[in-house]
Amino acid sequence: MHAHTVRLWWLALAAALIPLVTIHLTFLVSVLEGHVPLCVPYWDSCTSISRTGRHGTAYFIFKGTMLPAAVLGMLFWLLNGFWLRHLGVGPRARIWVPLLGVTSCMALGIYTLALGHEGEGFNLLRRIGVVVYLSFTFLCELLVSGALIQHPRWQRQGQRMLMLSELVLLVGIASVILNGVSPELYQRTDDAFEWVFALLINLHALWIAWLWRESGFRGRLWAG
Repeated sequence: MHAHTVRLWWLALAAALIPLVTIHLTFLVSVLEGHVPLCVPYWDSCTSISRTGRHGTAYFIFKGTMLPAAVLGMLFWLLNGFWLRHLGVGPRARIWVPLLGVTSCMALGIYTLALGHEGEGFNLLRRIGVVVYLSFTFLCELLVSGALIQHPRWQRQGQRMLMLSELVLLVGIASVILNGVSPELYQRTDDAFEWVFALLINLHALWIAWLWRESGFRGRLWAG
């Protein structure tokens, strides 16, 4: 048996890019087919991410890409545990990142399957799915950032990534405060918060992909 190694950063890149590209593609398709208005959802708050994938061609694009993305995301977070072990940092993060990451991607899969179906049960699954996916993904990225601060080479990158995670947290806190202070204004802007939150967590995942590349993170394959 001969061992061969392959660089894994491309997997992390795909795990970060597929969800990000999908929501923008389904938004564009939904606009062209007349299901959502033409706007800039990041500040116009004209449509939710869910609404872009509920009707027409976008429905099939969303399900056809997000379900594989959920599976790829599970692998991404599992490998992050091995990556942190490879770097020799984050003993607790090595345990929690795979557990939380796999759970978050399972929630993404449930959310995707429930999307486009009517009924209180499906609505509940969608709400639980999106909350668990976004919150647990944020926790994973926070843990990875904190672990990297312990590494002499990646300490500065870890600090910057932690700042990005803090920005994600501020967006979440701002939405909660706005909902408590002015529910009517929150209802008019909550979709924009969702878009910004999703963008930031995927940018963080792209950052991790770049660090995988720079650190030379590899997987080992065996061939006869």
